[in-house]
Parts: sequence; C-alpha cells; structure tokens
Amino acid sequence: MSRRPGFPVRLDSPAPARPVPAPAAFAGARAGIVGIGLDSHAVRARMVERLAGQGIADARVLAAMQAVERHRFVDSALVNQAYEDTSLPIGLGQTISKPSVVARMIELLLGAQVDAAGRLGRVLEVGTGCGYQAAVLARVATEVYSIERLRGLHDKARANLRPLRLPNVHLLLGDGMAGYEKGAPYAGIIAAAGGQDVPDAWMEQLAVGARIVAPRLMADGQQALVVIEKTPREMKQTVLETVRFVPLKSGIA
Repeated sequence: MSRRPGFPVRLDSPAPARPVPAPAAFAGARAGIVGIGLDSHAVRARMVERLAGQGIADARVLAAMQAVERHRFVDSALVNQAYEDTSLPIGLGQTISKPSVVARMIELLLGAQVDAAGRLGRVLEVGTGCGYQAAVLARVATEVYSIERLRGLHDKARANLRPLRLPNVHLLLGDGMAGYEKGAPYAGIIAAAGGQDVPDAWMEQLAVGARIVAPRLMADGQQALVVIEKTPREMKQTVLETVRFVPLKSGIA
C-alpha cells in the first residue's frame, strides 16, 4: 500500500468563504452534555443490545458502537435522543445517520479483506457530517480518510473529534465525488450520500478484493443500499434494502 500523504490537507480549496455561524444550541453542547447521564456506559450498552437484536452480529462493530459516545456529536437540544435509533439534524440540511444504519454499513464493509487482527486497512469515508461515523470507523480500520464538501460540517467534525485524539482519522475538505487519489488504494469506501451512479473515481481508487458500501438511486426513484466488490475481473454489485440518505453532490460549499 502506498505511503499516506501528510496532514492536515485541504483539497482544491476556493477563496475562503464567510464562516457559517454555529446554531445557538450547538454552542454549549460540549459543556452541557456531561452530567446528564447520557455519557454512561449503560446507555450505550442498551443501544448495542438493540443493534444486536436487529441483526448486527459482528463483534468488532458492536464494540465500536459501544465505545463511541454518540451524544457528543449531536446538538445539545437533541442529546436526549442521541441513543434512539433515529437520524438527527446536524445543520446545513444534513443529518447524523441512525445507529442501526451506521452499524449495518460498517458491518458490510468489514465483509471485505481484513488484516490478521481483523481490521480493515485504509478506508475512505465520503460525507464526514458531524464526525460520528468516522469515530466508529477509526476503531475497525487502521486509517480513515473522511472527506466533506460543506465547510460548516467539516469544521464541526474537527471540533467534535479533536477531544478524542484519534491519530488514524484524517479530515479533508473537498469534493467527495472525486474521492482522494493520494490515499488510494482503499480497503473500503463508505458513503453517506447517494446518487444515480457510483462515481468512477471511487471504483478506480478501490483495492482489488475491497468493497464500496453506499446508497444508490434506483430506477424506481427509491434509494437502496448497495455493496460493490472489486474482483480482478469485474465490479460486482449487490442491491440490498431501501434506505434514505441526502443526495450526493459535487463541489465545495
């Protein structure tokens, strides 16, 4: 595998945009969470029990979901819903995915090639959002490259992840549809947004034996979760359940 590039990195950054003000609810979120009970091990354990009951069987995924405190990635007004199986708004028209969706997609990703310790190699995440899924991925992959096109969310994810001190997570501001060629080949690519087609750049940057897990718009107008496996001869696609994600868009905003 090629040597990873240095960080921090900004990809094709245009002229600096005016800062996006954080919602008032978010301003005190980090200070307001401690002491309300949501940071307890027991609350996350109950969430993990529900995930197991919904069919998540990979012990690595369940352990990662247990370890990462989801309430630290949502606005203070929503922390009481942090461990419910629901998506929540994170600003700029985007959402944090349901815990069951995060767990399901990462479990599918882990069905590809892993090392002797059962960990994936380098993973590319398209759509950092608030940083929650990147934090979970950091526990099952040796290295995570997470790219976000919206400055406000890129900055929010940095703020959310900084206290966790995850040396194997690298946040990028850039066009996720183009992937990140300097980090390729990837042991897995996971996307939090879906379009009609999976970008060619992702498939080119995927290692042989690796997987893309992403939502894709089907002919009936519904999104479905797809797994694309790269073999020495072809790209094999499997269409799974219906899902609902934000649209995949290009450019930086």
